[in-house]
Amino acid sequence: MALAIFDLDNTLLAGDSDYLWGRFLAAEGVVDADHYDSENERFYREYKDGTLDIREFLRFSLRPLRDNPRGYLEALRERFVEELIAPIMLPAAKDLVESHRKAGDTLMIITATNAFVTTPIAQRFGIAHLIATLPAEENGRFTGEPAGQPAFREGKVDRLDAWLREHRETLEGSSFYSDSHNDLPLLERVDRPVAVDPDPQLRATALSREWPVISLRP
Repeated sequence: MALAIFDLDNTLLAGDSDYLWGRFLAAEGVVDADHYDSENERFYREYKDGTLDIREFLRFSLRPLRDNPRGYLEALRERFVEELIAPIMLPAAKDLVESHRKAGDTLMIITATNAFVTTPIAQRFGIAHLIATLPAEENGRFTGEPAGQPAFREGKVDRLDAWLREHRETLEGSSFYSDSHNDLPLLERVDRPVAVDPDPQLRATALSREWPVISLRP
């Protein structure tokens, strides 16, 4: 079976779940709204520009997990997914996932956004395999630090390679769908890289290399 890999934010979703989670926490009063929104905007700009320091960002984005009880966080997450994520799950993205499912492909989401936020989103797409940045835990509480290598840029390749070894799979016949130039390291590894509503840098690269360019937006 071939591996069909999907980026999540701005690919299967018409928005960025990590960014929206921060906005949701600010709106709920979980974090200081002015400071959090300002930093959230800065990190999002840096991500789009390709200058993001992933470790700095994770220390910022994982802090609310450290500072709040898990049960409270899980209740917030349930509302977040229902109110902010479900409306931006693109119908064409669901159709694309289903086409690969019907073809018998192994489905995977790979995303830099942390697993606490993205696990229920992957479940909504019916995708069992998720590679995401892992929040570290001690004694049932989050520490505010990442566990292992973040699934970002070259980290996505390394994390996927580890998964392939563990599951005795290969990238033969594989596809990867992404919107971001930050995913070029992985796009260059698969048999069929596909640019989905790509940012300008990825669009230019895809066109120069004759990769498919598709849109899942209405």
